[in-house]
Amino acid sequence: MSTPLPRHILVPHDFSDTAQNALSFALDLASQLGARVTLVHAYEVPTYAYPDGVAVTTDLIGNIEQAATTALAGVAARAERPGVEIRTVLRQGTPWSEINATAKDVHADLIVMGTHGRQGLAHALLGSVAEKIVRTAPCPVLTVHAPARSS
Repeated sequence: MSTPLPRHILVPHDFSDTAQNALSFALDLASQLGARVTLVHAYEVPTYAYPDGVAVTTDLIGNIEQAATTALAGVAARAERPGVEIRTVLRQGTPWSEINATAKDVHADLIVMGTHGRQGLAHALLGSVAEKIVRTAPCPVLTVHAPARSS
């Protein structure tokens, strides 16, 4: 039994060059397969702990959400291609969890995402969103490395 080709590709985007590289790959693939693309940006609101509790203002949350909405719309506008439908989703929460939830919600057949390729201490301290998604995603995941740096 053969696996059907992807008809809906989810592309997590953190506004980095690595994510943009993954988006370009996903758009090429979508164009060839006649698939649609959903761009998702998941963000966490920074919280600050003080002796009297945690401080987060609604202004801060609104500013973060507005900036992310504007940036995601810009990415989608620059990504437009004939024959490829592009939608956007903005989620607040732990990125790997929200990306997986979005994949389920939109019934994605494939996640195409960039990986920064951090190793050692950077990987241990920052974790790897891509690694967590690869291990827990509800559909296949294709990781795309950062563009090669010219020497």
